[in-house]
Amino acid sequence: MTMMSFRIEEEEAARVQQWADALSMDKSELLREAVHQHLVRLAAANEASIWDDIPLTESESSLSEIADWGPAEDWSDWA
Repeated sequence: MTMMSFRIEEEEAARVQQWADALSMDKSELLREAVHQHLVRLAAANEASIWDDIPLTESESSLSEIADWGPAEDWSDWA
């Protein structure tokens, strides 16, 4: 693991401490998790833009027709 250091507004630092206390976790753990979640969201947004730039091929998109079929069997009367 690598140590990171950064500056933060006092008000935000106080809010971080309040959340850490409320969640019974260490500030470092809270910040580590927040950074991880933000990086995951950024990666997902980047991946979405890649899908926009490179659309599915015909063979890849053919599977979407199967998804429109609905459930294989009707279980609604099975109760």
